[in-house]
Amino acid sequence: MGEKNYTITDIQKGLKNNEFALAEIFNSYISKIKKENPKLNAYLSTFNMVNGSLAGARPVETKSLYGVPCAIKDNMLLEGTIATAGSKILENYISAYDATAVRKLKESGALFLGKTNLDEFAMGSSTENSAFGPTKNPLDTSRVPGGSSGGSAAAVAADLCVFALGSDTGGSIRQPAAFCGVVGLKPTYGRVSRSGLIAMASSLDQIGPITKNVYDAALILNAVAGQDPYDSTTAPVQTPDFTHGLTDNIRGLRVGVPKEFFGSGLDGEVAEKVKQAIARLEDMGAKIIDISLPHAEYSLAAYYIVMPCEVSANLARFDGIRYGHSSKNSDNLSDVYLNSRAEGFGAEPKRRIMLGTYALSSGYYDAYYLKAQKVRAVIKQDFNKAFAKVDVIAGPTTPTVAFKIGEKSDNPLSMYLSDIYTVPVNLAGLPAISVPCGIGKNSGLPVGFQIIGRMFDEKTVLHVAYQLENA
Repeated sequence: MGEKNYTITDIQKGLKNNEFALAEIFNSYISKIKKENPKLNAYLSTFNMVNGSLAGARPVETKSLYGVPCAIKDNMLLEGTIATAGSKILENYISAYDATAVRKLKESGALFLGKTNLDEFAMGSSTENSAFGPTKNPLDTSRVPGGSSGGSAAAVAADLCVFALGSDTGGSIRQPAAFCGVVGLKPTYGRVSRSGLIAMASSLDQIGPITKNVYDAALILNAVAGQDPYDSTTAPVQTPDFTHGLTDNIRGLRVGVPKEFFGSGLDGEVAEKVKQAIARLEDMGAKIIDISLPHAEYSLAAYYIVMPCEVSANLARFDGIRYGHSSKNSDNLSDVYLNSRAEGFGAEPKRRIMLGTYALSSGYYDAYYLKAQKVRAVIKQDFNKAFAKVDVIAGPTTPTVAFKIGEKSDNPLSMYLSDIYTVPVNLAGLPAISVPCGIGKNSGLPVGFQIIGRMFDEKTVLHVAYQLENA
């Protein structure tokens, strides 16, 4: 197949023109993974043709993703394969069924290569919290790829797959996409089913694609979006063709730029590239409007109450009895619970479980959890007011470019701040995309540009991103 960095369209054309066969695609990518993955640790497991095959597949024209090689973040279930969620507590767990998003990719003809590394239970911003070792950024292996979907972003950036699925709870698709110089889309909460996603924070989690370009992101959203009877939070809304209208001009489109996204914490080279991207949108005819999200500064504080509370509840199911790691050093049932969780969970899940349990405990519920939910409601109102004036909101995805491995691992608060521009979007349940907007002058690393849209208006988000990408 050569060394070409294939997109979905490239694979589709190659298959249609008989330039290569299905087995050749699969074997080519698996060979590349075996060669490159020891340096990156992007994949935790790879499949053979039994797992990846498309038994009974119909002709190319009838399946939108026929033969397109993809990777799945290892907190999503693929029947018959291990799903670790990056944790020792699930090290040998075999998926009993497919996640809905995975099933939809199967039905679209995608070719599964393997499962990608992540921060344990998707808790982290660097993929350093994985129980199976950190993933390295393929653009600079001394740096992190971001997190928690760092393995997926690294795999796409290194061309170890054509696209990957990630999950985004507070920025875990967009931030690694920014750090690795690829495209990452977080759909509206309720646009894509969470059934078969190992839950972290159920009111925040959302599955989405990491791709090499915006058009591919739209194609994947076409495949995985839609209401699902297995997830009551999926919305009964129509799923449009997200690729339609991408090439239309953006003259007259209103782009809001929040002043709060350009404060003292924003690195200079990131600010420079983001402002240049905004200027390019203006050159294309978009109207740039200064706006305010006055309560955005409270987003992280609210998020780190709401999210750990949901983590505490969701991770209570891992007790060493029904599935997952079970301690052999226990004399009674209580010790099985205690020791299995102590041995199976890493430091970050333990930190968040304790924080969430404390915030939900008697005497503290009103002071912490209830107050955080009130702040969340106010942040949603800020976005609603802004979208009365603008069509999309734009700014940086992250305050810095990819940081060094180990640089922030001993400082959780510093790590949490890397999600300062992405967390408000999750609290409000909005769609957002990160698209590369240039290379930092000092670091030589990619800068991500975030475009946020109204609920269920991924089409406009993708439209603006596509125009910027092709400017």
